[in-house]
Amino acid sequence: QVQLVESGGGSVQPGGSLRLSCAASGSISSINYMAWYRQAPGKQRELVAIITSGGTTTYADSVKGRFTISRDNRKNTVYLQMNSLKPEDTAVYYCNAVIRTLTITRDYWGQGTQVTVSS
Repeated sequence: QVQLVESGGGSVQPGGSLRLSCAASGSISSINYMAWYRQAPGKQRELVAIITSGGTTTYADSVKGRFTISRDNRKNTVYLQMNSLKPEDTAVYYCNAVIRTLTITRDYWGQGTQVTVSS
């Protein structure tokens, strides 16, 4: 069984930084893309950033220049470095990945980690 476990959320003042991590574990043959989504109260879940197996990245316009997504394929881990945080970045952040096992290829979600930006 595959699991995605996130860590690194918390509370920070505007202008601060946080680094999120998401580790995939289980019977993994390969991982296609890995991504971070977020969902603020009363809003729909939105894509923050995505990184392909080859390292190509795409970002939401709202985080370009402030957030950086990266991955360590040896550790099956994806990271989200968040700098110059703003109150509007407050949300639950979710890790998502398309993972191939011996029997199936499908996408998986982490449990979410809270990020709060407030003075």
